[in-house]
Amino acid sequence: MRYDAVANAAYIYLLPINPGGVETTVRGEDEASSVNLDFDRDGRLVGIEVLNARQHLPSEVLDQAESLSAFRQSTR
Repeated sequence: MRYDAVANAAYIYLLPINPGGVETTVRGEDEASSVNLDFDRDGRLVGIEVLNARQHLPSEVLDQAESLSAFRQSTR
C-alpha cells in the first residue's frame, strides 16, 4: 500500500500494475465516494484507491504504508 499524506489518499495494490495496466476504474456513485476500484483487461481487481484515507483507514495502517513522498524521492 502507498499513502500520499498531501492528497490524503491511499492505494492498495492487489496485483502488480504495469504502466497502462488499469483498463477500467469503477468510481462510487456520488462525488462524496471514498473508494475507487481499478480493474485490468481481464476484469481482475488490481487495486483500490481510498480517498480521505485518514477518515476511513486506521492510523496504524497508514503509518505502515509506503509514503508516496518517499517513493517520489527514490525515483528521481
